Amino acid sequence: MNSLTPHSTRTRPGKLRASGKLRTWLLGLGGLLAFLAAWELLARSGVVSGALIPRPSDIPGTLLAEIQRGIWQRMVASSLRHYGLGLAIGTVLGMALGLFVALVPILEDLQAWIVRVLRPIPPLAWIPFAIIWFGITERSAAFIISIGVFWINYFATSGAVRSVDKSLIEVSRVFGHERFFARLRKVILPAAAPGMLVGLRTSLGQGWMTVVAAELFGISGIGQRMMEASGLLAIDVVAVYMVTIALLYGLTDLVFVSIERVTLKWTTL
Repeated sequence: MNSLTPHSTRTRPGKLRASGKLRTWLLGLGGLLAFLAAWELLARSGVVSGALIPRPSDIPGTLLAEIQRGIWQRMVASSLRHYGLGLAIGTVLGMALGLFVALVPILEDLQAWIVRVLRPIPPLAWIPFAIIWFGITERSAAFIISIGVFWINYFATSGAVRSVDKSLIEVSRVFGHERFFARLRKVILPAAAPGMLVGLRTSLGQGWMTVVAAELFGISGIGQRMMEASGLLAIDVVAVYMVTIALLYGLTDLVFVSIERVTLKWTTL
């Protein structure tokens, strides 16, 4: 009897966590199905005009029609190019500047008022400049997306680096890491990584929110297709691309979480 006790003690927490995750997943699925059912009933009830709200049951057929015509693939591929380029530029520049500002106090003082002036300006306000500088091209959309992503990564990185425990840096000196870049690589960046990745994950969603707006002035992509459909009162087509954005974000977030779990595995040791 006693020989079985340690084994049962070790396995019980794992089983409890698994059952808890399953329960959470089932509750989430149930909530989504209830929401879709209520939406379907509202659309069929006649309380709201069918021209104002699509029925969820119509969306799969509309999606299939868009795929068969090749429109869905072209729009998604175009938006993914804007999104990927803008996300990469905004993330790299935001993290780099945030890191330098956090490590060099005089640089923080020099750019403080520049940040106060530029930060409140929304990405969409830069659309006229994007058109003038880049024309109505994919680079314009990427530029708009990168601005929104930049500030998230800038503040997340600078805050994470500033919050690194100074005692860790002193300990690294004791162990012989006198060079700045050695401390940066082995102490500062690993300690700041969780906060930096939180900013990056947030920017994944911000990027998708900005994609549609960045395409509204004529650049091929999901946003342009939604504007065309709304002009024709094809609300089922608009709903298809709204769902597409949600699924694309969910997929990118799922991939990011998997990578983050591996990257930060050392924090659970």
